[in-house]
Amino acid sequence: MKSLLNLALLGTMMSMALHGTAQNAFTPDKIPYGPVPAFIPAGAQLAVLEGDPTATSGDFTVRLKMPAGYKIPPHWHPYRENVTVIVGNFKVGMGDTFDESKMMTFGAGSFAYLDPSMHHYAMAAEEVIVQVHGMSPLQFNYINPGDDPSKKK
Repeated sequence: MKSLLNLALLGTMMSMALHGTAQNAFTPDKIPYGPVPAFIPAGAQLAVLEGDPTATSGDFTVRLKMPAGYKIPPHWHPYRENVTVIVGNFKVGMGDTFDESKMMTFGAGSFAYLDPSMHHYAMAAEEVIVQVHGMSPLQFNYINPGDDPSKKK
């Protein structure tokens, strides 16, 4: 019975994909990456998979594609942040000062969540793709206001 259910589900998904009705599904090669918003350091790419991370409420899921060496300065978020490493090795440190020697490395398949107001920073050890999901709005509050790229001209 279970295998019949799986076959029926697979058939439905394939039919939806073939007929263009699977608008809420993405294969890796069809993820719509674009530039990051001004409050995230330039050089990475962002894709919104569901929801609106800038809305005043609701769920969102985004993917962030970062080149090797890309850094996100110490910051915190007002809502819980859930992060899954999709590709590469992602380094994360806790605290108010960026210190690469104190960072932990998370490989593809790793998952972590950071509670609201946890001060942290991150770096791509190589090309990295992470998926972040949580509650809107997605906000970055930089520990050092001078690190906020949206304030730089």
